[in-house]
Amino acid sequence: MAGLGERASYEQRAMGMLLVVTVILGVLGLPVAVWLDLRILSESVLRMQARETSRVIDDMRSFYGSDVVGRVLQSSGPVTVTHNYRDVPGAIPIPATLSIELGKRISAHDGSVKYHFVSDMPFKGREAHPLDAFERNAIERLRADPETSVVEVSGSLFNKNVRTAAPVIMGPVCVGCHNTHPDSPKTDWKVGDVRGIQEISVNQPIFSNIFSFKYSLAYLSLASMAGLGCILLQRRQERLIRGMNQELTEANDFLAGISMKLAKYLSPQIYKSIFSGQKDVAIATERKKLTIFFSDIKDFTAISERLQPEDLTQLLNDYFTEMSAIALRHGATIDKFFGDAILIFFGDPETKGVEEDARACLRMAVDMQQRMEQLNAVWRKRGIDLPMCVRMGINTGFCNVGNFGSDDRMAYTIIGAEANLAARLQAIAEPGGICLSYETYALVRDMVRASPLEPIVMKGIKREVVPYAVEGLLGELAQRPQVIIEHVTGLDLFLDLDAIKQSEVERARRRLSEALAALEGSVPRAKAS
Repeated sequence: MAGLGERASYEQRAMGMLLVVTVILGVLGLPVAVWLDLRILSESVLRMQARETSRVIDDMRSFYGSDVVGRVLQSSGPVTVTHNYRDVPGAIPIPATLSIELGKRISAHDGSVKYHFVSDMPFKGREAHPLDAFERNAIERLRADPETSVVEVSGSLFNKNVRTAAPVIMGPVCVGCHNTHPDSPKTDWKVGDVRGIQEISVNQPIFSNIFSFKYSLAYLSLASMAGLGCILLQRRQERLIRGMNQELTEANDFLAGISMKLAKYLSPQIYKSIFSGQKDVAIATERKKLTIFFSDIKDFTAISERLQPEDLTQLLNDYFTEMSAIALRHGATIDKFFGDAILIFFGDPETKGVEEDARACLRMAVDMQQRMEQLNAVWRKRGIDLPMCVRMGINTGFCNVGNFGSDDRMAYTIIGAEANLAARLQAIAEPGGICLSYETYALVRDMVRASPLEPIVMKGIKREVVPYAVEGLLGELAQRPQVIIEHVTGLDLFLDLDAIKQSEVERARRRLSEALAALEGSVPRAKAS
């Protein structure tokens, strides 16, 4: 577990450092990378534009030098201007021919800029230019509206091509030439008519500029690596945490099992207060007013001599189990079992007040005596003919309560003369009876009928103690179910008034009447004999 914890801590620190680096890259790296790439891209675009512009100018200068100036210098006669200037010595091209020839030269190079001068009505004898859909559409639209903009963008994600078309508008000189020239296909041109278009095509292979984004690519690569590292660390940490959770679950199950076993040795209130952290496991006591209960089985030694050890063990375990269940139901703290005796108290670690603690203790004692009557009937069926009669003593007074012992071993119990008085009251109680001290009787007098006994003197208690023997019950206790049990030679009686069904009451009454009549009829015969 410690190794997993250390590894998880190391992974957490590494994850934290990686997250810090990732955040710094994200906040600072991206703007810097984009700025550097935009600067490189702008420089690259400017260089390309300068290079293409220089090439176009070179083509124009070359054409002008060879086809205009050169032909003029070579001419020995007058210089003429015609569309078929190559066939006429000393002739130079008209503007349309100039545009067509320049387009051929500019477009002949493998550059990104191409230029074309096209018309759907070329002179006779001139090489025809096949018009594509864009060119035909452009001529049609520009003749309808010369001010319109004709642009077409095509290509793929990595290669874009932009084509634009501008109108070639007829001027006065052009109109005079075309309307009188024998090779002109149209002789009714007017000034302002659109003869054709000048088309400029720019091709931009985006993939060729991909490395202009090297800083962004580097940033994205680092960010991807950092993200991948985060994912790997997260998965590793998830495995570690899953392993830790598995070990914690196993440890919790083990501790839960241990705690459940320990709970068998502790009163539930003490167990709860220790495991919830309300009480420290340390030697510490305090003085409190408690109600103490002490019980003992009459003539248990004689009973144990007549039973086998296994039967005696089973009998005691059944007895303690039943009495403990009743005690816990009433909120008592079970101190200890020793021999056949039970020591129980009310008022710590939980209390409802001195009066209510005393009343709860009396209710518990009454329930225990009634349960003993039922248990005796069960044990009799097992072959235990001697009834077990329990004497009970209850006292209310101040005791020291808490953890007693050593640092290595301690016990949660009570100490004081008032606890000893409860044991003494139990000793003078009638078998199957309950004896109260005056302090307890004063708190529960509205619940019982009790008669005072002869005062007793206890060592450690300066006053005379007047015991009170419980004779009958009042209020809610008087309404509790009654069990009548009697076992003598020739008689085995068990009557549970709460358990008997209403439909069987009349039958039980009839049988009991028959038994009573039989007993009365047998009395004269017994005397006569």
